Amino acid sequence: MQKVLIVGAGQGGEALLQVMAESDAFQVYAVVDRNNQAPGLELARAMDIQTGSDWRNYLTDQTDIIIDVTGDHQTFLDLREARSQNTVLIPGSVASLLYQLLTEKESLIRHLEHDSYIRELVMNSTHDGMIGIDKDHRIILFNDRASEMVGIEKEKAMHQSIYQVVPLSGLPRIIETGRTENHQELVLDNGAKVVTTRIPMINDQGEIIGAFAVFKDITEVVDLAEEMTNLKEIQMMLEAIIQSSDDAISVVDEHGRGLLINPAYTRLTGLSESEVINQPATTDIFEGESMHMKVLKTRRPVRGVKMIVGPNKKEVAVNVAPIIVNGQLKGSVGVIHDMSEIQELSSELDRARRIIRSLEAKYTFEDIIGRSDEMMLVTEQAKVAAKTNTTVLIRGESGSGKELFAHAIHNASDRKYKSFVRVNCGSMPAAYLMEALFGRETSEGFFEQAGEGTVFLDEIGELSLEAQRMLLSVLESKTIRRLGTTGEVALKARVITASNFNLERAIGDGRFLEELYYHLSRLTLQLPPLRSHKMDIPSISDRLIQKLNQSYGRHVKGISALALRQLYEHSWPGNIRELENVLSRAMIFMDQKDDMIEPKHLIPLHPSEEPEELSGSLADQLERVEKEIIRSTLKKHKGNKTAAAKDLDISIRNLYYKIEKYQVESERSS
Repeated sequence: MQKVLIVGAGQGGEALLQVMAESDAFQVYAVVDRNNQAPGLELARAMDIQTGSDWRNYLTDQTDIIIDVTGDHQTFLDLREARSQNTVLIPGSVASLLYQLLTEKESLIRHLEHDSYIRELVMNSTHDGMIGIDKDHRIILFNDRASEMVGIEKEKAMHQSIYQVVPLSGLPRIIETGRTENHQELVLDNGAKVVTTRIPMINDQGEIIGAFAVFKDITEVVDLAEEMTNLKEIQMMLEAIIQSSDDAISVVDEHGRGLLINPAYTRLTGLSESEVINQPATTDIFEGESMHMKVLKTRRPVRGVKMIVGPNKKEVAVNVAPIIVNGQLKGSVGVIHDMSEIQELSSELDRARRIIRSLEAKYTFEDIIGRSDEMMLVTEQAKVAAKTNTTVLIRGESGSGKELFAHAIHNASDRKYKSFVRVNCGSMPAAYLMEALFGRETSEGFFEQAGEGTVFLDEIGELSLEAQRMLLSVLESKTIRRLGTTGEVALKARVITASNFNLERAIGDGRFLEELYYHLSRLTLQLPPLRSHKMDIPSISDRLIQKLNQSYGRHVKGISALALRQLYEHSWPGNIRELENVLSRAMIFMDQKDDMIEPKHLIPLHPSEEPEELSGSLADQLERVEKEIIRSTLKKHKGNKTAAAKDLDISIRNLYYKIEKYQVESERSS
């Protein structure tokens, strides 16, 4: 096991520590960072790993690997100078690659385990016994049915010589000859008689690497034969089945002449028995080639062939199979499906899928539009986030697409077929929100309802401190405790959060827990405002127009160059949500004959003004801008706080807080 020293405990160091701690190949014995509050140090302490601020105190001759994730070139040079000759120094770029490789390894292992589970499930679902051996005659496959028939437990049979389990087995002979043996009788060691088919296993190079047997208890076949000794009864039973079938069925002899059709065939094609029986197989064809004749010629079945049959010119899909008795071709049987019914069922299935999808996460990364560097960067970061199970914090202004990214991350993850539960933390009263999230006594909360899916907490900054503490406890302990109870259940869901709050400022004001912030921000996405990637406005507008056409039943083709120029000149404080609102209002008031959005259709948009030169800290500058936005929005709505909060996409409680904080009302009244 390689002894590892990690220098740098930021988000990169923390992520690397998480992956390496799960590997048997590495032992991280110390994590070092100058910042005592670095998240990687917190994780290392929780794992009982040494931590400190100076790597010199931990570097020894026994150190096998040093991973430098500080990003500081001088630190890298100092480490290189101080290490022993046997110590490998890995820079941050290589460490990032190592992290990706280890993560992909874990993902591959999970996929292989899933595939193995599916194979086991399929093999054990069949009613036939299955045994496989390798070139050394040792058992490598032994399903549940084989265990029942042979009378030996699977665990005891695996990896044993086939002769110890089935003394008279012919599988070793198949490895020697390379020939398939069909329908061979065999008496097992417990006296049971089986009929078996033995097949050689051959790799891509043509080498025999083993043999495989499928066998059925012959007693079942004998019992079936005893129950059906009268051939006339069998014929009557088959005819009754065919006549009562809702599928259109036709049977022809070896010369292609009609022998049998059922009522469903007549209903579908419009042809009666007198028009088909003893007539050539081409009688029912209006357009296309006779599949009966093709099957009689090739002795091979055909499936899903589309053609048009009968005087009703019905579009159908045809399946035809040969009838072979004792190696002799006796005819063929065809089943005809009405394509209109299939198309209707397919349409219903698509509609059901859309309904199901609307109840879950609706959007994917294909729904995220934007070729600008800003959008491509954050989209790539989100795709990386989708491959992990860590919490994600999505930050951005109102209307910038935070929920869209949350949906896309869920649908690109291993949880995409699980539940996606969205919770708007700013739209519910605090008491109800806590019960909705965590549940109460006999009722499940959202975290439990999500199962192994995703819980998306929008407007996370709106949570009360009490709810924040409970959420922090859930994330730390990975367990959920319903309100009013002491019992706990495991948290299986992934948590994604979003906020347009200045959470750092909220921490400073005592309105947000610092520990919770660190838990939520392990992987942070910062969505750019629309004004910073205006080059994406044309493509975003095209997608929005397509969406609005479906909603309004319109056929608007696009937006003119002059109107597009007007959109470019606007500052878009409401981001993409505001752009959709502008286009929506334009299409509502357009004449039906208009198919392009022109400047006359757009509501008056104020062009972007050159921003005044600001001074002071970033937080102070942001507060002055936020204060001005709140003042102008209140003025726009003539002091109506409910309307202003809705326009700003924040809760009324949050708006009251900001009005009091910035004393906006007192300034307006003076």
